Amino acid sequence: MSKPNPKSLRQRIERAANDPTAGRHDRPRGPRPGQRPPLRVFTTTLWEYPSQHYDGRESRFQGSKDYAGATPSWVIWQLLQRYTRKGDTVLDPMCGSGTTLDVCADLDRKGLGFDLNPQRPEIAYADARELPVDDQSVDFCFVDPPYSTHIDYSDDPKCIGKLDAGAPPGPGDDIVGQAYYEAMEEVIAELHRALRPNRYMGLYVSDSWRKVKGVKGGLFMPIGFELFSIMRDYFRPVDIIAVVRGNTKLQRGNWHKSAEEENFFLRGFNYLFIMKKDD
Repeated sequence: MSKPNPKSLRQRIERAANDPTAGRHDRPRGPRPGQRPPLRVFTTTLWEYPSQHYDGRESRFQGSKDYAGATPSWVIWQLLQRYTRKGDTVLDPMCGSGTTLDVCADLDRKGLGFDLNPQRPEIAYADARELPVDDQSVDFCFVDPPYSTHIDYSDDPKCIGKLDAGAPPGPGDDIVGQAYYEAMEEVIAELHRALRPNRYMGLYVSDSWRKVKGVKGGLFMPIGFELFSIMRDYFRPVDIIAVVRGNTKLQRGNWHKSAEEENFFLRGFNYLFIMKKDD
């Protein structure tokens, strides 16, 4: 084998140092403006992705981009990649515009979607507290419930989104928002009934806050902690993920000014509770 020429090697190094394009083909390329980066399984408990949908083509959106309160499709993608296999049945009892169904189709899972206000034919009408699903028949459950009354999801009087998580205790009530939490416990119990043993579920939720006349600092509703406490009666905790909220409202200067002047915090993250039904 011939020995390398030191002079030739030195010349190549000098050319590379002076050439701004040298070695570009070896550098990792990030997404172009407007493009989504490729999805990969996240490995920390802090999740963030620069888009609501993981596919930027409008014909490939997961769910509807115009649906109020839609779940980011990449959150569901992450869960299904970790906790399901091809052919598994995935249940979403509050399916909204069908985001879960579209992610299931992308990943070769069977999606079951129910809602009190079905947005498309694949979603069946049903109350999440009483699902037409056999006992221990699904492999994974995902639910993104109403966070109190901030969004008007439906005119159906059974809609849990009409129950105020900050309602003062009424006669016989023990806690603030008792009707909301009792309804959500029925949903959680129904998911436990439908889920096979040794399988997982995910609940995506945010705490809430609202201004109250005459109350300094307003009213904080720790919905996440309350629901987590209820779920522990049915499931074993696996982990808690903080999902960064990419809400465009968080970019409004007047919102930040109000939060500072009135001494409250804007919601910067959602909880993602991952639970397991033990045998």
